[in-house]
Formats: sequence, C-alpha cells, structure tokens
Amino acid sequence: MELRTIDTIKDLSGKTVLLRIDCDVDIENGRILDDTRLDVALPTIEFLLKKGADINIVGHLGRPKTTDNGQLTTDNSKFTLVPIAHWFAKKFKVQSSKYKVGKFEAWKITDRINLIENIRFFKGEEDNPSSASGRAFARDLALLGDVYVNDAFAVSHRAHASIVGVTKFLPSYAGLHLKKEVHELSKILNNPPPGQRPSGAAKRPLAVLIGGAKIETKLPLVSKMHAIADYVLVGGEIAEQTRVLIKVQHEKIKEPKSAVLVADLREDGFDITPKSIENFKQILGLAGTIVWNGPVGLIRPPIQNSKFKIQNSEDTERGTRELAQFIVRTSAYKVVGGGDTLAYLRRIDLLSKFDFVSMGGGAMLEFLSGHKLPALKTLEK
Repeated sequence: MELRTIDTIKDLSGKTVLLRIDCDVDIENGRILDDTRLDVALPTIEFLLKKGADINIVGHLGRPKTTDNGQLTTDNSKFTLVPIAHWFAKKFKVQSSKYKVGKFEAWKITDRINLIENIRFFKGEEDNPSSASGRAFARDLALLGDVYVNDAFAVSHRAHASIVGVTKFLPSYAGLHLKKEVHELSKILNNPPPGQRPSGAAKRPLAVLIGGAKIETKLPLVSKMHAIADYVLVGGEIAEQTRVLIKVQHEKIKEPKSAVLVADLREDGFDITPKSIENFKQILGLAGTIVWNGPVGLIRPPIQNSKFKIQNSEDTERGTRELAQFIVRTSAYKVVGGGDTLAYLRRIDLLSKFDFVSMGGGAMLEFLSGHKLPALKTLEK
C-alpha cells in the first residue's frame, strides 16, 4: 500500500495543517496514566514545524454522549482535553491558554500550535461522512487548515469526519507514525514462503499469538492468519469460544497453511493451562517473527457477577506473564498491539523490549485481517 506521506511535501511555509492525532489516553483524576499515544505524534509535529507550518491539532477522548441535535447530554467534563493541553504545554515548556479557533474551543499551546477541544463533543464527528451532517461537520473541520495530516492509526478503521470526511476538502497526507504502522504491519501480510520473500518481508517462521475475549474482532484475524502464518496460537477466552470454528475454517484451506494450536483453559476459565503455556513456548522459540495481540488469561479482577470464582487475580496472569517473559528473550522480530496487552506489558516493564509496538487495537486487527481501512483508502496514491 503506497500512501501520500508528509515527507513528500516540499514546503509548508505560510500553511496551516489540520493534524489528526490519537489522544484517547487513560486518565485518572486528571492525570495521564500513559502518554505513549501522545509521544508518537511528536515526530510529525516537529517535522511540520520545521517545514514552516502552523498546526491545529484535533483528536478525541473517550465516548461523550450527544443528543440528535448535537448537544452534549450530560456533564462530559471527564472527556475534556484539558490534561492533553497541559501535557503539550509541558512538552513545549509553555503555559497553555484557552482560545477560540473558528467555531471550536481550543488551547493555544504555542504561537504556532493550537489544540482543539474533543471533537466527539460534536455529533457530526461520528456521523457517516457522506451524510449531510457528517459532510457539514467535515467542512467545518476543513476550515481549520490548508492541508490535512492523519497520524492516528488507532482510529483509522473509523469512517469519521476527522478521519475520512476532511479528505474530501483538503489535500491529505499520512503522518510519520501512520506511515510507520502501515510499513511494519505490511511486512506481516507481504510474507510469502521462504525463497519467495521480497526484501523487507518478515522473517520466517511467522508465529501469531492471538488472545483476548472479543470473538467478533479476533476471529477474522485467526482466519486470515491460517493462510499466512506458519503457526497460529490461540489463547484467552476466544480459545474456548472459537475452538470448533477454527477447526472447520482450517480444514477448508487447501493450499499450504499454518499449524494451529488452541490452548486449553484451566477449570476456572481464567487462564490457559501450564501445559499449553509450555506448548506455546516451544513454538514461539522457533519463530523468526512473532505477532501478538491479546492476553491469554485474565489480567484484571473479574466482574462481580462472574460465574467463575478465583482467589486472587495475579494467579490468572501466569500464562500472559510467562509468555511475555519468554517472547522478549527470543531473537525473533517482535510486534505487539492491543490496548490490554500493551497496558500489561508496560506494567511489568517489558513493552520496550518489543521491536515494534502498534498503537492500534481494532485497527491493527482489521489491517492484519486484510481489510482496507477507511482512512488509508483516502490516503492512497
């Protein structure tokens, strides 16, 4: 996939860039718990500034509720981008101030950078961009810039106004992080058997470890990887949910296909068995490339009305913890994505040991499942 990228723009002097970033970060009591998604946007911001551009940054936080006429329904103060404004002000060593950019509330970070308030405060953001309301809101956003840049891979599977709609009105490009996401994940898809690999393809054998609980999002990835990977390892809650489906799909593939191993779960259903952990380790030890999305056991306390009873949540993390510790010791090229997985690896201080960390959860799954993401379609050359 060839995208129009900002490093092909020769000059932006006197131009204003509308920059879409991913600022949907975890916040507790007004404090950002993890700023990785903000950090990955900085190279693009610095690049644009060096090219002479002014920047209006747009993004969202959480899922604020709006009425049909676009008004906020309740107190949505917990979704304000105030903490994000403070974060940027600290990075640029300035004091941010409230501001107005067109019809939008905003913060002036520097003389050349503004941060627009949460765009999901407007109903038009999530409307179909081909609808009247979606198109009108996209036009309003487009008035904030001369050029549009998308650097938010994590939401690029959404056909929202700030992702797809604005590209109808402005010259549009991919930011540096979005470009890197597509490049790294494309290595997995453009990965024929040994002897037929183009330069830049992932090293074989390719092992894909899939966990978590969302069967509707994970099953397409399992299906796609049947025909691409050498090994597909399935754990977590989806292991039990998809066991029969995986077997049926695997049998339908006629051409050379992967070896699939579905983990057994413990009796309480909260983790994979010690035997499955060891089986997974044996396979992962053979891999030249490992792609991981989703924990193989519970990594947070169970919901109160769960039908399962456990004595302590740490015990349910054994499978995920041991596999993580094993993977980072391998010489394989290691790719990981998915919010729960990243949060856990960060907690146990192993995230930095992966070669590439995808900021996309659902976007990563859809991309690797072979779907063309709406945002990427609009940025293709």
